[in-house]
Amino acid sequence: MKKILGILLAIVMLTSILAACGNDTPSGGTPGAPSNPAPGDPAPGPGSGSELTGELNIAIFEGGFGRDFWDEVVKLFEDDNPGIKVNMQISPEIGDIIRPQIVAGNVPDFLNMNVNDQTGIIQNLIQERGLLDLTDFFNGPQYDSSESIKSKIIDGFLQSALCSPYGDGRIHLAPSNAGPMGLVYNIQLFEDNGWNVPVTWDDFFALGEKAAEQGISLLTYQGIYPGYMESIIFPAIASAIGLEDFAKITSYEPGIWVDPRVVAVLEQFEKIGSSGMLMPGTVALNHTQSQTDQMNNKALFIPNGTWMEPEMEDVPRAPGYRFGLTPPPVQRQGDTRYIMSSFEQFSIPAGAANPELAKRFLSFLYTDAVITMYAQFSGAVMATNNALELTRPYLTEGTYGMFGAYSEPGAAALIVGFDALPEGTLINPGDEIFEPLADVMTGRMTAREWAENIDQAYRDMAAGR
Repeated sequence: MKKILGILLAIVMLTSILAACGNDTPSGGTPGAPSNPAPGDPAPGPGSGSELTGELNIAIFEGGFGRDFWDEVVKLFEDDNPGIKVNMQISPEIGDIIRPQIVAGNVPDFLNMNVNDQTGIIQNLIQERGLLDLTDFFNGPQYDSSESIKSKIIDGFLQSALCSPYGDGRIHLAPSNAGPMGLVYNIQLFEDNGWNVPVTWDDFFALGEKAAEQGISLLTYQGIYPGYMESIIFPAIASAIGLEDFAKITSYEPGIWVDPRVVAVLEQFEKIGSSGMLMPGTVALNHTQSQTDQMNNKALFIPNGTWMEPEMEDVPRAPGYRFGLTPPPVQRQGDTRYIMSSFEQFSIPAGAANPELAKRFLSFLYTDAVITMYAQFSGAVMATNNALELTRPYLTEGTYGMFGAYSEPGAAALIVGFDALPEGTLINPGDEIFEPLADVMTGRMTAREWAENIDQAYRDMAAGR
C-alpha cells in the first residue's frame, strides 16, 4: 500500500500539460459500504465560519458514484453550521437543468460538475471568466486545521490546466476525486488463458488475434459517448511524442495533429476497426451497454476508470470477473506508458450570491471525515495526500487494485487539461477530436483525414473563428 500511495502522491507533471461518471489486490479484505456510515463530527477550524448564516444553493452532477454521499454530507454540514441552509439540486442532467437558471441570472453558489461535462457549462464559464478565483482560498486554513488547504492536495493538481485554466497560476477549479484511467480488463479471463497484458501496439493486436479464436473482440468503447476514449488516445499520443510536444495538443497549436508521430498513433485506432477487432455494434452503444458487454467477456478491453466498478455494481457479469486496469499500448518497447489520471472538479461561479458560504462548504469537503465518508458511500478516492490511506478499508479490491497500474513497469501519470478556449471561438475541441471516432472505426474516414480535420479546427481557433 505504501508503494501505491507513494506513486499516487508523486503525480507531478509539466505545468503547461497538467491539467466521467469502486479482484485480486495486494492485501486485505473488501468490506462493503456500511448502510449508515458515521464519519464523525468534523470540528470547525480556524476562522471557524460558524457565524456565517444564509442559504447556500448547490448544483450537483449525479454520476456513477450516486447521490447518497451528497445527502449525508449536506446533513452533516448543516449540523455543523446551524446558520446555513443548503438547497441542493442533484441530477444526471444537472447541466441542462441549471443552464436556463444561469441564463436568467440565477447562478448556483457551488457546482459539482466537470470541465468535460457534455453540456459545456464549465467550459463556457471558463471561457467567459465566470468562475471565482480560489487561489486565496487554497492558501487559507483548512476547515479543521491551521494548515493550508493547498498543502493537503496532491502535488501537481492545483497547478494543472484543469484547476488553473488560464496559465497564470491562479486557481479557479478545485479537485475532487482522483484515480487512474486506462484499459479495463478481466484479470480472471487473462489468467484462465495464460495471456499477458500487452505493452506495445504489436502485442495488443497479436492478443486480439488470439482472442478472436475464442469469439472475443479486442476492444469496445462507449460508442455514443466517444469522449471515454480520451483515456487511451491522449496517453498513447503522449508516449509517442513526449510531454513537451504533447503540450501543443492541449494549447491548440496548429500542426501538431498532422505530425507523423501523432498520425501513426491515430492509425492504430483505424486498424482496430479495419481489422475487425472492434466489438460489433460498439458505435451504437451507450456506456452501460458497452461496459456490460465487456464484463461478459465479449471484448477484452474497454477504456474506463475507477468509477466503473461502483457504476456497474449490480450488473451480471462473467463468472469470476475481476477488474484490472492497464496503460494503453505504446509504439515501442521502452516508451513511457502514460496513465491518464482523472480528477473531477468543484467550482464556485463568480456570480454566486453567497461565495463565502460556498467556500465554507468547499473547505468542509476536504476534511478527513468527509474524505473517508466519500469512500464509504462511493468507493472513490479524493485528490488529497492522505486519501488512499484513509479510505483503504472502504475500497473494493478492484478499485484499490486499479491504483496498482501506476506501479507497472515504465508507467507514469499524465494529467490532461486543455487551456481556456481562445476568445470568440465557437469550436468545441472535444467534439472535433472524439466525434469522428465512429467514422474512423467503421471505415468512413481515415486516420489521416481525422488528423487533418482536427488540425483545421485548431487553425480556425487560432484565427478567432
